[in-house]
Amino acid sequence: MKFLIACWALILWPSLAWSQETRATQLVGKILFDKTEVSIGEFAVFAALTGFNSQAERGGGGFVYASGWERKPGWNWRAPFGQKAQNDEPAVHLTFDEAASYCKWAGKRLPTESEWIEAAYTERRDKPTDGFIGGQTYLYPTGDSPKGANCLEDCGPTSAINYSALLDRGLGHANVGSSKVGVNGLYDMGANVWEWVENGAPREKGTRGGSWWYGASQMEKTYVATKPRDMYAVYIGFRCVREST
Repeated sequence: MKFLIACWALILWPSLAWSQETRATQLVGKILFDKTEVSIGEFAVFAALTGFNSQAERGGGGFVYASGWERKPGWNWRAPFGQKAQNDEPAVHLTFDEAASYCKWAGKRLPTESEWIEAAYTERRDKPTDGFIGGQTYLYPTGDSPKGANCLEDCGPTSAINYSALLDRGLGHANVGSSKVGVNGLYDMGANVWEWVENGAPREKGTRGGSWWYGASQMEKTYVATKPRDMYAVYIGFRCVREST
């Protein structure tokens, strides 16, 4: 049965003939980081094989902040803004535990907050590219400047998909890996969507990096944010990591 479901998933998403072993990763210290946030297309394979149904789907839609938190019918990881989405858009509207379940299924886990901070701001590659300097710690995951990230107003032109007609603020997210490459060769560690991290707290889990809804200050290392682990919203996504072997 799982084989038939997998075939069905790949018929619906033909670009997904990939495996977790070949997914683009970057070694930072002893941890292999996914180079990009998990995409809708990747998450769709997990959902098809496991029968996953998110809280946002069961609850009637995900949340966006306007004059307060508003539930949006039909907004979920499959359709972040309530309409057909591209496979390469980030998977959002997922709780901390839902994101962790995907990572576990993929043979990985969510990064700890300290692992995420190290990878986002301090260049650890033996042969850095794109102008980054080994051993240097930067103000932003994009370097000394936030330019090139998908944030609100402070980051210059972005690769955001324009969903502004559906929003009270901002344009919306960009496809994963379409913004400027950052420290350690990672994409979107700053802005695009917040990323869940494990901070050791039982109820309030960490989110790092800011999002398209915020300016550059949320991208900085010193900016600490937490959210209830059962929260799901249009601007919270994630990436996975695993120990190197």
